[in-house]
Amino acid sequence: MKFLTFFVMMLLASTCNDQKQVEETAINTDPIQVPLQDGMKRAYFASGCFWCVEEIYEGVKGVEESISGYSGGHTKNPTYEDSNTGKTGHAEANEIIYDPTKVSFKTLVDVYFASQNIEQVNGQGPDIGSQYRSIIFYQNDTEKKVIENKIAALTKEGYKVAAEVKPFQKFWIAEDYHQDYAKLHPNQGYIRGVSIPRFKKFAAKMPEIIKESARH
Repeated sequence: MKFLTFFVMMLLASTCNDQKQVEETAINTDPIQVPLQDGMKRAYFASGCFWCVEEIYEGVKGVEESISGYSGGHTKNPTYEDSNTGKTGHAEANEIIYDPTKVSFKTLVDVYFASQNIEQVNGQGPDIGSQYRSIIFYQNDTEKKVIENKIAALTKEGYKVAAEVKPFQKFWIAEDYHQDYAKLHPNQGYIRGVSIPRFKKFAAKMPEIIKESARH
């Protein structure tokens, strides 16, 4: 019995150490810089349900498209079902394709924090779990500095910022049925009850950057 207990303790310790090593590796890894494509840049954010985030960013002037997917974890080719277990390390995330001549990365960061509960840990609104946690990714030192300055300003205002700051590594595109979900299912219960109210709350804070076509 003592041997079994010792074995279980050693196994748990090994698992914890492995997880810690994965997390430390992610922190110490250099970010991946995504090259411009047809003059467009890409930014990556996790902020709760990717249906909500997709609609928010596609409503911003200068943003061409927001793609739903997964990022921030340690497994390859994650699926929606995998992510929902909370064991992949991934969070629901969005790839923001934008025109840097029309909107800056700094503005996208402002949108990020204006469109969420800044202090909510492991979730946004009714969506709870590590797969819904807030992560803001940077691709270079300039982006990292923009993020750090914003968090410093929010901290000075009294907020306890919950978002993780991570070097960007890989974005995995989600299943087709998740793309343009709010646009294709405007009367779906979650969209009407969560996504649209979240968009309206954000839009009221930054009305000057909202596309006329995106107003509800």
